[in-house]
Amino acid sequence: MATRLKGTNQDLGRPYNRRIVLEAVRLHGPISRADIARLVALSPQTITNIVREFEEMGLLTARRETPKRPGQPAIELAIDPDGGLAVGLQLLPDRLRGVLLDLTGAVRGQAQAALAASTPETALPAMAALVRRLRDTAPGRVLGVGLAMPGPFDVEAMSFVGPTTLPGWAGVPAAERLQDLTGLPAFVGGDAPAAALSEAMFGLGRSLRDFFYIHFGLGLGGGLVVDGQVQHGAWGNAGELGHMPIVPDGHACSCGNEGCLETYVSVHALRTALAEAGVALDLADPAAADHPAVAAWIEAAVPPLRRALCALENLLDPACIVLGGEMPEPILRRLADRLDPLLPSVSRRRDRVTPRLALSALGADNALVGAAVLAISGLLSPRSGLLFAEAEPAPPPTHGKFAIATETRA
Repeated sequence: MATRLKGTNQDLGRPYNRRIVLEAVRLHGPISRADIARLVALSPQTITNIVREFEEMGLLTARRETPKRPGQPAIELAIDPDGGLAVGLQLLPDRLRGVLLDLTGAVRGQAQAALAASTPETALPAMAALVRRLRDTAPGRVLGVGLAMPGPFDVEAMSFVGPTTLPGWAGVPAAERLQDLTGLPAFVGGDAPAAALSEAMFGLGRSLRDFFYIHFGLGLGGGLVVDGQVQHGAWGNAGELGHMPIVPDGHACSCGNEGCLETYVSVHALRTALAEAGVALDLADPAAADHPAVAAWIEAAVPPLRRALCALENLLDPACIVLGGEMPEPILRRLADRLDPLLPSVSRRRDRVTPRLALSALGADNALVGAAVLAISGLLSPRSGLLFAEAEPAPPPTHGKFAIATETRA
């Protein structure tokens, strides 16, 4: 699928042009300069200048393509995996996970640390130590660090309360503190939007540019991806479908409403159902998907989730809804299979070329990878970025991907 990006030959568009050229190479490389020019609608001379700059910075590699006809073969360009690395951190109630990612999405290192508490006093020093540990695993140019946390953020009645969020973080400038501790540009976002971002960049988004991602984390969140970009909303909390009241007079939710979707459909909801049934079960065991108590939870979860999916399709008209996150894959697959048939909606079309529902291509590491993508997407995204932000005037106004960050310091 061709990237729907278009450059500008105006001087003020130079930083923007460099980012869309890099995005075109990431999505379609190895690719020739002529093919880049056709994709992004820039002049050959502009492409040549941008590519030369990227090669000098070590972001691109060049090689001659395999000859297909007589004459000199074209030079093909690709992202240099060693051109930059990013650290991703995912904060959970009992542990901190970390990953070191290169620009192609390959994992260069992973680590985790147990936490006595997920409060800032305990977690922030652990983050600094884990970043140092990951940087030592694969020395190279580290672009920044991203942190994925359960949301929503800065909502008085919903943030950092109940079983689905973390205590003690209200009012803490997490990105600023993380940057001070690591010396790296730092970005903080919700785990669900971060997971949607990783899916857009390195998962199904390679071939599917418009979709809605549902993340089974501590609660249930989501992210709308339009033309490869995650939409964050006015305050960065778009996609909190877990707090959608879906069952009249249903279970009480920590947000203050009743019948919220995540009280029926989430990892926490499954664990609650097992506890109420008196069943002790290791969900990571592949055989857990076959347990009668898990099957009973799936049967109870299907009706509210079907209604929510129908609402999402009618409201947003996504090309596909993608399920992912920390729900073990065998259980998530059983749930997805049981949802068939989905309720009628505007998405039920005869001309569909993609399924209405799919499982994530990245699995349980989606939010962790997404945390690292928070840091590198500023370089690779045509609609945001720090690499050239201080050197030249800003590009024409656009909706920035980094609206997700609670604090950002370049």
